[in-house]
Amino acid sequence: MGSRASTLLREEEIEEIKKETGFSHSQITRLYSRFTSLDKGENGTLSREDFQRIPELAINPLGDRIINAFFPEGEDQVNFRGFMRTLAHFRPIEDNEKNKDPTASEPLNSRSNKLLFAFRLYDLDRDDKISRDELLQVRMGSGKGKLPCTETTV
Repeated sequence: MGSRASTLLREEEIEEIKKETGFSHSQITRLYSRFTSLDKGENGTLSREDFQRIPELAINPLGDRIINAFFPEGEDQVNFRGFMRTLAHFRPIEDNEKNKDPTASEPLNSRSNKLLFAFRLYDLDRDDKISRDELLQVRMGSGKGKLPCTETTV
């Protein structure tokens, strides 16, 4: 499977993903290898079920929301490029200064993009607001139970 990972990802694709996400060449090839190992259907995409097999996501209280972040509304598969774009939000902010291209758009891991990404994890109905119920759902999902009376006013 290691040879499959190295043969299917072309050098020009790696360069495009590097520019778009800020990941290094070695990080991209490592993540491609991980992507292909998760791709049980061997069709070049991941499903929600593929993500649910990742032990760290299975036990994470926000696991379902993190998984959903990989899938644009109405989609049930994500390709490698979409996978990398989502992962780029988790890169440290200080990496933005390396290889800075003044003509490029704002990096996916900028403070504002990270904030928007986190907001979307909580905005379950995608109405651009985090309601009290959505906040409580997140709180319940984390195993903390109901908010004390002093914390219920949002």
